[in-house]
Amino acid sequence: MEIEEERADGRCSVEEAAKRVEGRKGKYGEAAAIAAAAMYLVWENLTVMVPNLWNGQSRRLLLDGLNGYAEPGRIMAIMGPSGSGKSTLLDSLAGRLAQNAVLTGNILLNGKKRRLDYGIVAYVTQEDTMLGTLTVRETISYSANLRLPSSMTKEEVNDIVEGTILEMGLQDCAERIVGNWHLRGISGGERKRLGIALEILTRPSLLFLDEPTSGLDSAAAFFVVQALRSIAHDGRTVISSIHQPSSEVFALFDDLFLLSGGQAVYFGESKMAAQFFAEAGFPCPRQRNPSDHFLRCINSDFDAVNMALMISQRENQKPVDPLSKFSTAEMKARLVEKYRCSEQEAKMKTRMREISEMEGPSMTIKKCGNRAKWWKQLSTLTRRSTVNMSRDLGYYWIRIIVYILLSICVGTIFMHVGTSYVDIFARASCAAFVSGFMTFMSIGGFPSFIEEMKVFHKERLNGHYGIVVYTLSNFLSSFPFLALMSVASATIVFYMVKFETEFSRYVYICLDLLSSIAVVESAMMIIASLVPNFMMGVIIGAGYIGIMMMTSGYFRFVPDLPKVFWRYPISYINYGAWGLQGAYKNDLIGLEVDSKIGGGPKVKGEVILEMLLGYQAHHSKWWDLAAVLVILVTFRLLFILILKLKEKVSPFFQTLYAKQTLRRIGEPSMATRKSKLPQFPSKRHHQPLYSLSSQEGLNSPIN
Repeated sequence: MEIEEERADGRCSVEEAAKRVEGRKGKYGEAAAIAAAAMYLVWENLTVMVPNLWNGQSRRLLLDGLNGYAEPGRIMAIMGPSGSGKSTLLDSLAGRLAQNAVLTGNILLNGKKRRLDYGIVAYVTQEDTMLGTLTVRETISYSANLRLPSSMTKEEVNDIVEGTILEMGLQDCAERIVGNWHLRGISGGERKRLGIALEILTRPSLLFLDEPTSGLDSAAAFFVVQALRSIAHDGRTVISSIHQPSSEVFALFDDLFLLSGGQAVYFGESKMAAQFFAEAGFPCPRQRNPSDHFLRCINSDFDAVNMALMISQRENQKPVDPLSKFSTAEMKARLVEKYRCSEQEAKMKTRMREISEMEGPSMTIKKCGNRAKWWKQLSTLTRRSTVNMSRDLGYYWIRIIVYILLSICVGTIFMHVGTSYVDIFARASCAAFVSGFMTFMSIGGFPSFIEEMKVFHKERLNGHYGIVVYTLSNFLSSFPFLALMSVASATIVFYMVKFETEFSRYVYICLDLLSSIAVVESAMMIIASLVPNFMMGVIIGAGYIGIMMMTSGYFRFVPDLPKVFWRYPISYINYGAWGLQGAYKNDLIGLEVDSKIGGGPKVKGEVILEMLLGYQAHHSKWWDLAAVLVILVTFRLLFILILKLKEKVSPFFQTLYAKQTLRRIGEPSMATRKSKLPQFPSKRHHQPLYSLSSQEGLNSPIN
């Protein structure tokens, strides 16, 4: 009774959400409902292989010549044992395959070849990549403002957000934070539903989901799939991999694609799958979940274990299961062969030809129609990033505290530095420490930035916003924290050390430290775009800053650096060299220092700058600051260029890699390729195989 009441309450929530959606359709028209063009997807002879890096003539097949289609108004389930190729198939269709995988075959969208990435398709992956400092409602609200049209009012957007929260059953946790590695947040099942909610906000025309019910209880899984089914029946194309659903959940799917070992076992209507298995000689017992039965027949992972169990059972009783003489591998082989000659495959190929000849609507209109204006995206991203940075202690707050403590240490060590001749090197050391070692600590924000980059990568692949908008928003949101860090540190050091008290000198040291820290942050962004790994990024970042410190002019004067490479061009593109030169000028120009010989004439700072420190005073310190700012802008532009090149050039290199791999292993054309067994079968294929049914003796699940 409790379960029935819970499901009844859940149905009310779903119905209420549906009424909200219908209400906003009628009130606000098509713009609020985000109507999208129908998407017909076809994949022909799809094969994915991973070459053996140590043996160029061998490879492992992940998908073996798969064919199929998906059409609007229907929801498809991709089922199979673990390792059968479900996620690989979704990654192939969505253009998210790993770089070492080789994809061959054709993927047609509305009858045309097209890469399904960067906004063409919405994809809910198994990894729930989100900003852990935001609440559930904030996460959905920011996503809605990033993607819904700017013409929609605030009330319309909020209505869609609340309707989505109700639709996914997240109203009880809407005000709780998502959580991360050090903050306790929502449960795993709630995170899974939140990930789905983020992608169904705009009712995408083509939606992929990788095991959306994993980690959910049976009731939650039912309502989630029911919501996906309603989206599909609104004219969308929904494809979802699913791992052993309940009978109620299985009944919600219109179509079924059953895989085993990368091969197709069945493709067709889900309600006809049981009949197909019965005709193959493996009928589904009554009162048994059909999905359980299908997976039992095609999962041969434990056949070797079953052999020992069957032998031990035969010593005590004689099995009466008529299918005990078949191993699971044999049943799978019979099903695969049955499907290749079945009516289901013939219907599938006929329908594929019909869809391939259809002419679909323009994809460009669909891709651009669901996006907000760039200024709204910039504002939303800036606000979201500011909230994340302010709530994540490890992003800036801990660094600000350490900077302040370290500045106090510097101030006490160089307290009231004088103008005697011996104090010259104390002044130089203090300036070098501030512009060199204190900027080195900016590397501490790299872990938090890596987590933010993961969210950007996911949202970028799903077409939420552009690279330039993200780069600008990151700079705008981080600027207040960098300014606070720089001004606090510079103020403490400037007035404790007792540099020249002119206000312009104080302003300069603040700007010099701010720009230098911003350059280091930009450099770490470039490293993160090239090496998206925490440990490797920190090591490379530390090495880069170490080289910049060595060539900045403190450890060895710039004129004394070897001219080849170190002086030209390294010292000229070194933010530390320009920053330190400006700091020296800011302190010494206009200063008079006592002579080395007692009673001698005072020495001007310009002379010390040129004779002792090796810098020329012929240009203003503000030009040195301008050079640092130029490096800052250059690094930001380089970050944008790298991300754009990775998007544009990666497909080319992936195609080149695939051609070379196929040539190396001698693979024939995919158009004439016959199905082959994997080159690297697991050890279980070389052992005696026995049926899973023998584990249950007389009560066989396949009886």
